[in-house]
Amino acid sequence: MPIGQVTRGTTGTNRLRRVDRWIAQLSPLRLASVPLVVDLGYGASATTSLELHQRLARVRANVEVVGIEISQERVTEASKSARPGVSFRLGGFEIPGERPAVIRALNVLRQYDESQVLANWQRMVDRLQPGGVLVEGTCNEVGRVASWVDVTTDGPRSLTVSLRLADLSAPGASGPSIVAERLPKVLIHRNVPGESVHRYLADLDRWWQVHAPLGVYGPSQRWTAVAASMKQDWPILGTKARWRLGELTVDWHAVAPRGFEW
Repeated sequence: MPIGQVTRGTTGTNRLRRVDRWIAQLSPLRLASVPLVVDLGYGASATTSLELHQRLARVRANVEVVGIEISQERVTEASKSARPGVSFRLGGFEIPGERPAVIRALNVLRQYDESQVLANWQRMVDRLQPGGVLVEGTCNEVGRVASWVDVTTDGPRSLTVSLRLADLSAPGASGPSIVAERLPKVLIHRNVPGESVHRYLADLDRWWQVHAPLGVYGPSQRWTAVAASMKQDWPILGTKARWRLGELTVDWHAVAPRGFEW
């Protein structure tokens, strides 16, 4: 039997573009001998699975995307949109079928209790190909605010925040900590004093304000300066090319919840 709960099914065109763009540069996708990618919990339509295949095919022409849903009704409906390289099947966290190189699970664990996250992460990574990765996180309804954790059989590796920088620069806009509302489930309740992720987001907001004068050169220039400043005190990963996209990735161990054990 499929393991999990039926989600609300909310989906939309381009909602997951930020995480798709990040997955496209991952070595588990680019180097896999069998480039199979699972879109877990794609929702009420086939949209996100179809878009995922389109984006990943630009770097791996032979990529196969399998959308997995726990609702047979959703699988039946999505299957009407199946095409070469994209198929749909019934399932849940047990990830039926062949072992994927990448599992994308966005906006799935948001409805679960924090206590259920670790067990479901482990179920999913146990189904990965050797060297594979689970990308699990959350985004807002239009995909402009997003964050995710990448997890392997050795545990979580990093937290990535991805924001539409033009929105942060608008008059009266919140700072980068707006992502607190869209943190992965494992962190969303940990944005409180005493937790590392709380300090991380506070530093992001502080540096965003410090570098406000650079906003005259555009939000990307301002964000790149923020990333460079964050790197003084945090194990920031990635390159300036990623930063200019509104991304910032930090080593998981720097923001892990207190008492977290894999």
